[in-house]
Amino acid sequence: MSSKTEVVSRTADNSYPFSDLALARRLERAEGQGGASFVEARAVAFPESGARWAEIAGTYAMYDGVHSPITQTFGLGLFHEITGTELDEIEGFFKNYGARVFHEVSPLAGLPLAALLRERGYEPVEFTSVMYRPLGSGPDLGVSLNEKIQARAISSSEHGLWGQTAARGWGELPEFPDLFSDLAKLNPFHKSGVSFLAFLEGRPIAAGALNMSGGVGLLAGACTIPEARKQGAQLALLDSRLRYAAERGCDIAMMCAQPGSASQRNAERHGFRIAYTRIKWGLRRTDN
Repeated sequence: MSSKTEVVSRTADNSYPFSDLALARRLERAEGQGGASFVEARAVAFPESGARWAEIAGTYAMYDGVHSPITQTFGLGLFHEITGTELDEIEGFFKNYGARVFHEVSPLAGLPLAALLRERGYEPVEFTSVMYRPLGSGPDLGVSLNEKIQARAISSSEHGLWGQTAARGWGELPEFPDLFSDLAKLNPFHKSGVSFLAFLEGRPIAAGALNMSGGVGLLAGACTIPEARKQGAQLALLDSRLRYAAERGCDIAMMCAQPGSASQRNAERHGFRIAYTRIKWGLRRTDN
């Protein structure tokens, strides 16, 4: 989903992989595979949705509903040269559903792709700071956690509770509550995703998610209910998710944030680096 992702910890400078094409491929493929897993879960939980995904010219194209932030592509131009022929096929995938075409594009895909997108009638609609850090043997946040707050992966009986908590945490954004409530039904079928809750003296106050693919732990969807903010719930969630990912073999953590946002600032404070700034391109609407 386009909702932004988060991660934290500290590490020695020489353990960071260089931000090159190889790293971009790992990060973008991890996010694409996470999206594909989400779409598969949607197809199982809501068969009538028509949700599906396809790999076209090395690009993951996903349909999760006309208005879903998951309906877009990842990895365009990173794994295969893209020409007008490939774009025709990718655009056709979305147009079959009546969905607008969006591509999340890493600058490592090169300027020729950006020029082609402009020629095809695309325009930039969003910038994203793609951030990463090595996990090593586990996180060290370098700060004390609130001992009253405990964060952990949810049990199979807590999907509804997770959805309710996430909906309250994102309540200020009117488009999110229904989405996160749906996730309560999707999460049991999301094979690569794990949901987390943070509890303050036994009461759920914050929610977050983790997707693991190809050794990359992608963190997303973290939120805290309004009355419990600024007590350390986010820190507890970050610590718990990072430890979970590291214990299961992930060597890199990934997050995405709006450039210059508080989420980016907090991540950098705890050892994250910007790998690159990604552009989301949208095909201009045309009147037929």
